[in-house]
Amino acid sequence: MKHRPIAIDLFAGCGGMSLGLEAAGFDIAVAVEFDAVHSLVHHFNFPYCQTICRDIAKVTSREIWELLKLKGYATDVSLIAGGPPCQGFSLIGKRQINDPRNSLVFEYLRIVAEIKPKYFIFENVPGMATGKHKQFLEELISEFEAIGYTINQPIKILDASEYGAPQKRRRLILIGSRKDVPMAKYPLAKTVDLNSAKKSAFTSVYDAISDLELIPAFINTDLGIAASKLDYSGKRKKYSVQPRDIFKLCHQRTVDTRIYGHIGSVHTQRSIDRFILTEPGTVEPKSRFLRLSSTGLCNTLRAGTNSDKGAYTAPRPIHYSIPRCITVREAARLHTFPDWFQFHRTIWHGFREIGNAVIPLLSKELGSSVMRAMNINTANLSRVILEKMPEDLLLYNMCQASNYWGISDDVIPKRKRGVSQRLVSI
Repeated sequence: MKHRPIAIDLFAGCGGMSLGLEAAGFDIAVAVEFDAVHSLVHHFNFPYCQTICRDIAKVTSREIWELLKLKGYATDVSLIAGGPPCQGFSLIGKRQINDPRNSLVFEYLRIVAEIKPKYFIFENVPGMATGKHKQFLEELISEFEAIGYTINQPIKILDASEYGAPQKRRRLILIGSRKDVPMAKYPLAKTVDLNSAKKSAFTSVYDAISDLELIPAFINTDLGIAASKLDYSGKRKKYSVQPRDIFKLCHQRTVDTRIYGHIGSVHTQRSIDRFILTEPGTVEPKSRFLRLSSTGLCNTLRAGTNSDKGAYTAPRPIHYSIPRCITVREAARLHTFPDWFQFHRTIWHGFREIGNAVIPLLSKELGSSVMRAMNINTANLSRVILEKMPEDLLLYNMCQASNYWGISDDVIPKRKRGVSQRLVSI
């Protein structure tokens, strides 16, 4: 395999950031993810990547270098990307960077300092740049500058919908450039005016998922949908199993011709009746679920809670024309994942993976900016055919996934609620 510029994805999840960076022309050499199930999904979709399933605090730069050497990668890492969860921004004391609740940010900083990539992309919630949390952000920027990086300023909060995604999703982005390389810049946003006749940059909910609405969502099993049943006309082709232009630099997968993840939730008749009465673009009063507007954007999709916090599925939007919540595959479309990208086969895990993921289209734009800074002609980059991984990996529960990685299955405590992972009733 002839290697392209290499990237390392920290806090990789199922691979939203990885997918976008690969689409920009990078090889994802190493990925680090704490959750065993999410790690398997990443491993399934990126079989050439060395996936490390472990607490990042226990991952050493020496281990990363050894994995790079094992795969024959160059010793100069082009990019490290990732979005460490920030669980606390305490103002107690003068050094928030050392707050234990922000330790994951420190681990990201540590890996960057030790690996010394040419560039890094740091993704996080917009709230990190507001109010009392600004102090933490300023300290973090100072730490990055102290280890030899120039931060592109002013810091920007990017909205994925302004780059063509059919979802309003705002994220704080830091772009750091090593001081001996040209500075990478923020990608230019495309103007989105929902009231304008010119909507080339605007992708609506209808554009993303309308070809799925004619096919009933499965209830008990995920049998897959024959791709031949979908309508690929117009903009909808961008979200089909057929290759999208933005993914033309991705390595070639052995693509299953069926579409998975179109599993319907079980709703009571009362819920269905309430959904029917809810106008598109408004919130259903009891569940507080938004009913999508076919001509608008999806609201920000969220992940829900981990097992130790009750394993609640995050509120999911109601379909604009069918009285049910959207399916995992519809959520994936709204997140700009192509249909060949696979998720765990259960609703709960699937929505967690999508809700936690960086929107691939935004990640691709960020990666392309780094490629331009490195003056790399992506037309000359190679693509290879990747091995197909066993689909059983997408069915493993937490215990099975932990055994696969050789770790304890109580890293994330098991759920105590009696809710099926496959079917969610409201």
